[in-house]
Amino acid sequence: MGLFLLLLVLFAASGCAALVYEIVWFQLLQLVIGSSAVSLGTLLATYMGGLFLGSLLYPRWVAQRRHPLRVYSVIEAGIGICGLAVLFGMPWLDRMYAGHAGHGLAGILMRAFLSALCLLAPTVLMGASLPALARQYETSVRGVSRLGFLYGANTAGAVAGCVLAGFYLLRLYDMYVASYVAIAINAAVAVLALSASAFAGQPDKSAEPAADSVLQVRSVYIVIALSGLSALGAEVVWTRLLTLMLGATVYAFSIILAVFLTGLGIGSAAGSWITRTRISARTALGVCQLLLAIAVTGTAFLLALKIPYLPIQNSPNAWLTFRDDLIRCAYAVFPAACLWGASFPLALAAAARPGEDAGSLTGAIYASNTGGAILGALGFSMILIPWLGSQNAERALVFLCLTAGVLAIPGLRRAFPAVAVAAAAIAMAWRLPAVPWKVFAFGRELTISYQDGHPLYVGEGRNASIAISENPDGTRFFHISGKVEASSLPQDMRLQRMLGHLPALFHPNPRSVLVVGCGAGVTAGTFVTHPEVQRILICELEPLVPGASARHFAKENHNVVHDRRTQIVYDDARHYVLTTPEHFDIITSDPIHPWVKGAATLYSKEYFEMVKAHLNPGGIVTQWVPLYQSDPVTVKSEIATFLSVFPNATIWNNDLSGEGYDTVLLGQNGPAHIDINEIQRRLDRPDYAAVRQSLNDVGLNSAVSLLGLYAGQGPDLRYWLAHAEINRDRDLRLQYLAGFGMVQNIATDIMYDILRYRRFPNPSFTGSPQQLTAIEYAMQGSQ
Repeated sequence: MGLFLLLLVLFAASGCAALVYEIVWFQLLQLVIGSSAVSLGTLLATYMGGLFLGSLLYPRWVAQRRHPLRVYSVIEAGIGICGLAVLFGMPWLDRMYAGHAGHGLAGILMRAFLSALCLLAPTVLMGASLPALARQYETSVRGVSRLGFLYGANTAGAVAGCVLAGFYLLRLYDMYVASYVAIAINAAVAVLALSASAFAGQPDKSAEPAADSVLQVRSVYIVIALSGLSALGAEVVWTRLLTLMLGATVYAFSIILAVFLTGLGIGSAAGSWITRTRISARTALGVCQLLLAIAVTGTAFLLALKIPYLPIQNSPNAWLTFRDDLIRCAYAVFPAACLWGASFPLALAAAARPGEDAGSLTGAIYASNTGGAILGALGFSMILIPWLGSQNAERALVFLCLTAGVLAIPGLRRAFPAVAVAAAAIAMAWRLPAVPWKVFAFGRELTISYQDGHPLYVGEGRNASIAISENPDGTRFFHISGKVEASSLPQDMRLQRMLGHLPALFHPNPRSVLVVGCGAGVTAGTFVTHPEVQRILICELEPLVPGASARHFAKENHNVVHDRRTQIVYDDARHYVLTTPEHFDIITSDPIHPWVKGAATLYSKEYFEMVKAHLNPGGIVTQWVPLYQSDPVTVKSEIATFLSVFPNATIWNNDLSGEGYDTVLLGQNGPAHIDINEIQRRLDRPDYAAVRQSLNDVGLNSAVSLLGLYAGQGPDLRYWLAHAEINRDRDLRLQYLAGFGMVQNIATDIMYDILRYRRFPNPSFTGSPQQLTAIEYAMQGSQ
């Protein structure tokens, strides 16, 4: 019993390290592949694929005479070595080879393939760890029950690793420290397992009296594969919907994963206990699948009719928000997760035959489960949701669970033919409610946002869900992943046009423009009005976005999508900037809010250095920085990181009638110079009539009124930014800071903190004393 308890602790520690690696590797993949469904799909497919291969091949490649604990020790040491190699090798491989893969889907898939090669070795070793330990026990009722408890301990450790990495290691340190902690855990487990092998006796291989037919055993493998398929499919669907409702922060992802894993662990313990009772394991496995159909149906109703309408926490304390998010996730996900967790030990017990190699049994069941999980992860994220939508994806889950339940129980197979199964599935699935369009539009703020609008378009893409809505007064909103990203409101239109007009007017001859992110297309469309611009390249990750903006924001964006100068590239913007040989006069970036998981890669120092390297001499970059749903620590990090690459950058204020809203950072590849006379002269030209109209539409009727938005320059803020965190690729600290600041509502305070350091006149401005005085008056009026 003492050895079994030690193995429970060791295997829990192994699960903890594995989840730390998984979270770190996902962050690495965001840098290598991009923040897309492909990066998540690559991680899940490689991670699960490695587990599949390791569990399947281990019994065939490692002789049964090898001592289980010694083999397990070698495996853990190997995982640690591979973890270290991945940490340094994946970025190197990306720099050496991924840049030659090209752009678009083909380039993304090539980078995904190279990344998968990096992750294959450690994940294969992880998959081999359970079959290795399984050989310490016989395939008796007691032995199989212990295997289920080991699986549950590993899952419990995974919960600890998820919380440790998501809420502590990566929030306070970086990917290297997190990886070193996981490596240290692997090393400790390896040493303790090797030490324990000296005292562990040889496992008892005594046979049990009864055996099931081969046909019945094979059906168990099919059932556990369907269970894995539905489990990972549900995780994909529910994670996507829950992050809309909670806010897609790194903390929300960690909470969802932790709740799911906790349910798996508790369910596994319950299933292991059931295997020791007189209840038939096969019957219990089938009942689990039938109950899962009910649980999945219940979750669908909760996610559509209940959870979106629960009031959000108005406290500025982020921990209270996380508590509420945890309750919501447990409410929706936990029951089904417990049933999926119970399925694994029940499948082990149902498939066990007398005298069988426990490693082969465990490896086969584990491989079946993870093989189904691979299909679920890729099929639902890459095909079912984009093709059929969340509602039909949930219907598919119900059908899978019912099918698995019928296959598991021989009596049901005889009593209910395939037609009856299909009828039952249709009857349950038909009643599933659709997710309200407002969830896709307003996400976590559904209960406090515009309630009288109606949808013009709703689409679920491979990388994001988008919606376009309109209020009775005609105001239109462009929503991405449960957040308003653009609108026809005056403050939003002014911001979007500032991002375009400021660099286009400050640059003496802007010919080529790169726009990072399409959104409603207003920023890109601003350049349509400038006669010098010959090329507008839009880099967008989600293919649904440009078409939707072309249909519903054509007036506001000057029909930029169909302009002859426009080219759209569907790729991760970071990798496009890194790998393109092209240089630009202007690069403007209006990414999604930095608290959204994955967005921080477009706010890092390394990214800004890439941008600077792809600017022509005298080229200009503009960057959006939101003040709302943020706090001073987050805003300081964003500005300080930008200034670390463009130290003389200027800041431009977009306030809302004197209240803080957002700002634009403007950096230049070379000395900054703003000639007021030249800007006004260009605005007075006949061929600039469209530019003048575009500025007039947002209340900027002259060069003076535009320059009156000036809010300071980099050197002015050196004291305010003295202790600001620089967001780097190795830690992406900004997404953890922004996740805490999301609940704040102090944009005006932040704005005035910045403005009190503003100094004017600035040496970069040239113009007559009268013009400088007029700008100073305009600046005072904009506060």
